[in-house]
Amino acid sequence: MDTREAAERFVRVWERAWATHDVAALLELYAEDCVHRSMPFREPHRGRAALGAYLRWSFVEERVTGVRFSAPVVAPDGVAVAEFLVLAEEDGVPSTLAGCVFARFDEEGRAVETRDYWHTADGHREPTGRLFFR
Repeated sequence: MDTREAAERFVRVWERAWATHDVAALLELYAEDCVHRSMPFREPHRGRAALGAYLRWSFVEERVTGVRFSAPVVAPDGVAVAEFLVLAEEDGVPSTLAGCVFARFDEEGRAVETRDYWHTADGHREPTGRLFFR
């Protein structure tokens, strides 16, 4: 599988599965020994089991009302990046999470390494400027 195909599948599945908190569908995107960094200075989640635990923990209080991903920007070396925007509520309080994910894929199209950068804001809002880079 080439990087573009893997990256496009990655964002399509993330967009749908984040909205429904479908952890099983998300984990299918990752290699068994993947490394995921949810923030630059946190310890990484190593392997599907650790990533699954992190995702379940992240989703426990979240009620999603909207998820959007950009088309991925793909580099020739197996790396892609995509932006995302998530409208959610926790304890009835609306919030917006906007960020980007960097992913490196193996030859089977599974993510072997991912890194997120994100910010949250109170309320449901659109970022200033164009929403997605592409």
